[in-house]
Amino acid sequence: MQKYPMTVEGEAALRGELQRLKTVDRPRVIASIAEAREHGDLKENAEYHAAREQQGFIEGRIQDIEGKLSNAQVIDIKTIPHTGKVLFGTTVRIINVDTDAEVEYRIVGEDEADIKANRISISSPIARALIGKEEGDAVTVKIPSGTVEYEIDEVKHV
Repeated sequence: MQKYPMTVEGEAALRGELQRLKTVDRPRVIASIAEAREHGDLKENAEYHAAREQQGFIEGRIQDIEGKLSNAQVIDIKTIPHTGKVLFGTTVRIINVDTDAEVEYRIVGEDEADIKANRISISSPIARALIGKEEGDAVTVKIPSGTVEYEIDEVKHV
C-alpha cells in the first residue's frame, strides 16, 4: 500500500475537518432529512432530495478523509536535522534567473497544496526539481511554454 506524505499541520487540518463532519454536519443533515420526511410525499419533496444529496457528499468526504489519514506518512520537518537541502516540508526561496523575481514556497502533501498560500505539492514540477538540491544550486523546471531556471536562495526548516 502506498503511503502519502503529509505535514503535521496537514494531518491536524484533516482530523479537524473529519471531526466537524462527524459531529456537526452529519447530525445536522440527518435532522434535515427527518424534518423533510415529515412534510409528506418524498417524490416531490425538494428539501428531502437536497438533504439526501448533501448527506451523500458528507459521507463520501468522511470516507475520503479516513482513507487519506490511514495511508498518510506524517513527516515533522522540525525533527529532521537542518542540512540545507530541500526536503518535504521545507520552505525554499527561489530566484528566477532571467527576471530576478523571488518567490518562497513550502513543499507539502497533495491535499495541503495551496498556491495562494505559497504551498506547493510534492508532486508539482517545481517541487520535484527542487527536492534534494541545496542553497546556491540552480535548477531547471520544465513548464508548458519551455523551461525556467531558478537559483535556490534559502532553505528553511519551519
